[in-house]
Amino acid sequence: MTLAASLRIVVPALAILAASAPMSATAAPAKRSISLSASGMVKAAPDMASITTGVTSEGQTAQDALSKNTDAMTEVVGTLKEAGIEPKDIQTTDFNVSPVYEQKKNGQAAFVTGYRVSNKVHIIVRDTKKLGDVLDKVVAAGANQIGSISFGIAKPEKLKDEARKLAMRNAIDNAKLYADAAGIELGPVMTIAEDNGFTPRPYRGRAAPMMAEASPVPVEGGTLSVEAKIRVTWELR
Repeated sequence: MTLAASLRIVVPALAILAASAPMSATAAPAKRSISLSASGMVKAAPDMASITTGVTSEGQTAQDALSKNTDAMTEVVGTLKEAGIEPKDIQTTDFNVSPVYEQKKNGQAAFVTGYRVSNKVHIIVRDTKKLGDVLDKVVAAGANQIGSISFGIAKPEKLKDEARKLAMRNAIDNAKLYADAAGIELGPVMTIAEDNGFTPRPYRGRAAPMMAEASPVPVEGGTLSVEAKIRVTWELR
């Protein structure tokens, strides 16, 4: 009874082991691979600029301040258009009317002495050579608020493609270096992943003057860079 029971237990166990042996022997080994990150950067001079400008006016009444501001802003906007700025590149970004208070020194409550009106527009200058002249003209026209000057590239697509190619070349060079050092050979590319951050950013190098020396307002745009970042995986042979 004991021997028979032992045989009934052992035989199925041996059958399972025999059945599983061919499966493990035919299982495909995991492919060896190498993954590397690389980047490519292309530098170029900016060809456009964005500016925030406007007028702040004060008057004894809100209507008085508003009237002064309207006249001044009409002059500023007209000057911008005469300077070649298209209407689509002029956008109002802020309009504010607020009272002006005076605080008494003897502890009395503050009281309104007048009103302040502020009107700002965001403009795009698509010819950086005209930037200094545009700034000079808007100030002469009555603008007393200028700030947030930034430079950009109108059509960065070609620069993006150049940066992509450079990033891929760098990735291949680095992969070959590692493969040679390890005594192995690169196989076909398995995957390519791209980081889609392509915002042009200032390049910390020598600034390039964007205005002629005779310009009344000298402005320098410097150099912008467009960078592509990728991660590539190769099979190893």
